[in-house]
Amino acid sequence: MIGVERVANAVSRKEIKLVALDIDGTLLNSDHQIPRENIEAITEAQEQGICVILSTGRSLMTCGEFADALKLESYLVTVNGSEIWDKERNLVERNKLDSQLVQKMWDLSKEHEDTHIWAAAVGEVWRGEMPEDIHQTEWLKFGFDIKDDVTRATIREQLESHPELELSNSSPTNLEINAAGINKALGLEKVGKLLDISLSEMMAVGDSLNDLAMIKEAGIGVAMGNAQKYVKEQADWVTSTNNEAGVAKAIRTWVLQTNS
Repeated sequence: MIGVERVANAVSRKEIKLVALDIDGTLLNSDHQIPRENIEAITEAQEQGICVILSTGRSLMTCGEFADALKLESYLVTVNGSEIWDKERNLVERNKLDSQLVQKMWDLSKEHEDTHIWAAAVGEVWRGEMPEDIHQTEWLKFGFDIKDDVTRATIREQLESHPELELSNSSPTNLEINAAGINKALGLEKVGKLLDISLSEMMAVGDSLNDLAMIKEAGIGVAMGNAQKYVKEQADWVTSTNNEAGVAKAIRTWVLQTNS
């Protein structure tokens, strides 16, 4: 992890113009609420002209309410970068997951009884079941939740044999699969081009492996205090937990610079 002094020097060299926030385990506390301190810090950042966007594994259907609550007026990066939406919620870009691969993953899940699956499609999320004809649906992401470590490792190994897939997670017990090359960092890069903001002028905050790409590519990558160990190791700085308003602390420390 890079020291505070080095991060501070990076901030002084390049102004942070955009803050990208994961939702679950980051923006939200364990009660799935946005802490008041986070709301206040985000509001102050926007008042100072800082662009604040949500970059999440969730679909538009399940993240739009948080963007509305925060009065965000910019882009949304959803489904781990599979979709990008503008402030009017018009689709900017969509990157789909091949239905043949979705079929293989669905079949793989049925080989292991102790797995739970979900899959994000255009306009719909399937949980524990799939449509009769998988190939008639436009897919964005497939997910496994697997409590058993051995089963999870076995499935992950099989998925890694497919170079067409991008593997990450949003919790230690799950696997999230997008099309190869699709991740939150790529989504932020594309948003940055639309806003004329480089990745080096962004701060990204997250807690899981699906946040890792944006944490590593952003000018300042922040891991939550509750983040997975490897995410903390790769981040520039570790903030407080999601139950301690870690997002507010990061924004005040490195963007508003109101914390010592």
